[in-house]
Amino acid sequence: MTVTYLGVRHHSPACARLVARAIEELRPAHVLVEGPSDLNGRLDELLLGHELPVAVFSHYRDAERAATSWTPLCDYSPEWIALTRGRAAGAEVRFIDLPAWHPAFEGRANRYADAEARYADATARLCRRFGVDSVDALWDRMAEADPDAADLTARLETYFDVVRGDTETDASDRAREEYMASWVRAARAAAGDRPVLVVTGGFHRPAIRRLAERPPTDGPDTGSRDGTWPEVPAAPEDAVTGSFLVPYSFRQLDAFAGYESGMPSPAYHQWLWEDGREAAGDRLVRSVVGRLRDRGHPVSTASLVAARTSALALAALRGHPGPARLDLLDALAGALVTEALDEPLPWTRRGPLRPGSHPVVVEMVAACGGDRVGRLHPDTPVPPLVHDVTARLAALGLDTGRPVTARLTEPSGRERSRVLHRLRVLGVPGHERVSGPSHGTDPVVEERWEPRPPAGREAALIEAGGFGARLDEAAVVALGDHATAAGTDCGRLADVLFDAVVCGATELAGPLIARLRSGLGGAARPGPLGTALATALGLWRHDRVYGVARDPLLGAVVDTAVSRVLWLVEGTGGATASTGPDRERLRALAAVRDAYLHADTLLTVPREAAVDVFRRVSRDALAPPDLRGAAFGLCRVLDTAQHTAGRGTDDDPDTRRQAPEHAEPAVAVRAVSEPRVLGDWLTGLFAVAREELGATPGQRGPLVAALDELVAAMTETDFLVALPSLRDAFAWFPPAEREQIAARLIERRGLRGSSRALLRTAADPLLVARARELEDHVSRTLDRFGLGATR
Repeated sequence: MTVTYLGVRHHSPACARLVARAIEELRPAHVLVEGPSDLNGRLDELLLGHELPVAVFSHYRDAERAATSWTPLCDYSPEWIALTRGRAAGAEVRFIDLPAWHPAFEGRANRYADAEARYADATARLCRRFGVDSVDALWDRMAEADPDAADLTARLETYFDVVRGDTETDASDRAREEYMASWVRAARAAAGDRPVLVVTGGFHRPAIRRLAERPPTDGPDTGSRDGTWPEVPAAPEDAVTGSFLVPYSFRQLDAFAGYESGMPSPAYHQWLWEDGREAAGDRLVRSVVGRLRDRGHPVSTASLVAARTSALALAALRGHPGPARLDLLDALAGALVTEALDEPLPWTRRGPLRPGSHPVVVEMVAACGGDRVGRLHPDTPVPPLVHDVTARLAALGLDTGRPVTARLTEPSGRERSRVLHRLRVLGVPGHERVSGPSHGTDPVVEERWEPRPPAGREAALIEAGGFGARLDEAAVVALGDHATAAGTDCGRLADVLFDAVVCGATELAGPLIARLRSGLGGAARPGPLGTALATALGLWRHDRVYGVARDPLLGAVVDTAVSRVLWLVEGTGGATASTGPDRERLRALAAVRDAYLHADTLLTVPREAAVDVFRRVSRDALAPPDLRGAAFGLCRVLDTAQHTAGRGTDDDPDTRRQAPEHAEPAVAVRAVSEPRVLGDWLTGLFAVAREELGATPGQRGPLVAALDELVAAMTETDFLVALPSLRDAFAWFPPAEREQIAARLIERRGLRGSSRALLRTAADPLLVARARELEDHVSRTLDRFGLGATR
């Protein structure tokens, strides 16, 4: 009896052909495949007749940890060929690896993550030795470019031996390899005189062979030498675990999309598997050209002729029998990309495309990747959650593919809202909320959801089944995971709290509020505090919708957050190091404003004390300009004494003598008119008190006049310096209010025209201003050298 150990690269057509040939030649009694051994009793389900790619999705949860993983398979996966061709040849086929829940897979989301990627030194040396850019290019040259080479098996064995070397593996690899070797020993004992074929990742092959063939006295595990199959480890009694088949896609398999163990260009490799190298190359070129022409990019016949010539030359130079994938891609890039690229071509490295990649390169990668999505056989078992969700959506009329409007004051509306929110929390696509209650705003009692493309919905729903059998249960478990992942980040905890409330997970609200409050005291930045404050305040006020209004625990969160924001804001300094407005901090101050305006009875820091804090900050020369502007605005909004006693006018000498925090906005803004400061100061002011600009009809708007005077007095250089931050400042105004401000400016200058037209420029105002400055600079330079136009 012989045992043949065939090391493969996952998702390699060349390796799949080797497996098919080995089964045909050996006619083995047993075919052992790297894969989850707890699925052996369900191989009939795996082989029902699905449209590949599909994956085995596995989940595990106990009191200590939760884990999910995938075992993907496509038509040209060597493991799939071993299963299907082995069974067709009459062999007994078995998976021999540890179950996906086993601690050996801790932190590994994909069973077939290439082990050699974790031992990159050897592959890097090989790449240098063969003069290629990446391990994928090395593999293409060694295997895929000539899959029928007579010495391919020996070549791959040498490659995997070099990659493995004598490197000491980690404990997880050792556990897996010991377990797989025990299956080999059992198969050898059970096979009698018939061959056994073992198909595993090439990295594991040397160790499995050594462990399986060691003498019985060399190791403790000898029980399987009598032909008894090894025991499949059972999950702990308190754990919830399971495995289901899910549809997979070429995009998920593509190394260019970030899949850590994927062969790049899965569509090309599908063509290579189905039709061979020459036909695959033709389909690649046709696909690239078709995508480019569909997007309006011209591709001439001359360019294609040049690409063909280059591909043939590259193949000959690289020793390939004909143009392979990289030969074609390099040739097409050379013929179709006519300008310099900012970075190397993506197939010279591993990983996803980077932002800003050339459009032609993007289309080339997309064409090679393909858009195939797998489909499960109708008889495939699915987790109970799928049936529960299907029934709930049908009962509530949410399965029609039409927009959904949910009235939250009505029981039926709340139930529809909760179902959609639970699906959102579970990451199941299908609907997107486009309007509804938000953090820290006035109560809104209606939500609107729009249908979205359901791509990936079936797989996402099956995967969500790992959280529970019913939608409400699954959402609670998922929210618990989100809360755990949030740790002590009060901003993220606040988001989870809001999700728990809108999902109707009231059992989580109390503990989340308690965790949120305990984390507020240690928060080091106002931004997350502002998120927590806005969320708690909004929930405290939404009495008719969620049933948590006036909750004392929420009130305590509001009080704690306000006190902490005040403390942090007063300690902020270092204006010279400012890099621009801190919008998260400004939103936190807006939440503090709302707390004093709508819930001041909850707060232990009196309004007068808060105004004193903001008054000190507004005149602190070391505070960032945006913070000083916001503090000034909060003094105006919260200091009731100023609002009731009257504040004079811009022309009042007493007003002019007041400190900036007591002055009218028009006077205060003149004190911060330096171009590098003005826009940031206004950003802070408008973030908390944009009404101070007087954009509302009936107000005098002295600040508009003051700003108009300041901007008109700026030099061209100063205006260019101030313009970006001024634009950011006015971005706080909604379009209608910006139009009112424009109308006031037109009126103030005694002009006639449309304020709406004034706001609509043909080009970016920053670009127009810079172009004007450049023209002036050129004119001054020409005049200085006597080259100007004759006057």
